[in-house]
Amino acid sequence: MKMTGNTILITGGTSGIGRALADAFYDKGNRVIITGRRQFLLDEAIAQRPGLIGIPLDLNQPESLEQLAHQVREQFPELNVLIANAGISQAEDLTSDTWNIDSAQSIVETNIFGVLRVTSAFLPMIKTQANATVIATSSNLAFIPRADFPTYCASKAFLHSWLQSLRHQMREYPVEVLELAPPYVQTALTGEQQASDPRAILTHAYVEEVMHLIEQGDCPRGEVLVERDRARRWAERDGCYEETFSAMNPSN
Repeated sequence: MKMTGNTILITGGTSGIGRALADAFYDKGNRVIITGRRQFLLDEAIAQRPGLIGIPLDLNQPESLEQLAHQVREQFPELNVLIANAGISQAEDLTSDTWNIDSAQSIVETNIFGVLRVTSAFLPMIKTQANATVIATSSNLAFIPRADFPTYCASKAFLHSWLQSLRHQMREYPVEVLELAPPYVQTALTGEQQASDPRAILTHAYVEEVMHLIEQGDCPRGEVLVERDRARRWAERDGCYEETFSAMNPSN
């Protein structure tokens, strides 16, 4: 992927990893369009990076995506990079008699169908461009799950598999398909506790390493793996899956 001179659309670009990626790519001289559900966060991002473009989007509302796609086709026909980053997470107690699939359905709608819908909307544009790239954010938990977040982890495992198929099908097009699989990062994905947890990697530090890996082309199999990703990614291959799973999911 070239690092400058792109027109980039980032879903979920108002906070967390998406916002940090938007700032990093903007600072490298790209035209960056961010989307999000909350207008005040779009306004805040634009105020801090004049020239950044913010457009409201709710991926669970089909008409919202249709409006975005129409606006981008009309105003930014040169779009050549999509970063499908929006995602949600929630713990689930499957042993509880009150557990139902409502939260799981919301996670699947956003994390799986949200990515598929936005890719479907913009891939026809992107694949006609030179130096085109599709990036989606999965998770380190795609490889070894946190058992208290079952649907979230499974949704990211779905994306890991789906992106491999997309990458293979795009092999005859000038489209690079990259997967981000973040470790535990200081974002508000699971709440404010995560955003300040000292065990989590700082968001800007994570994105700085991601940008370096992409710039160096150090993305084997299309996977952008920072150093803290790698042990879990290869735990099964290296014969330490059970040990790692047990450490992540203690029995008492």
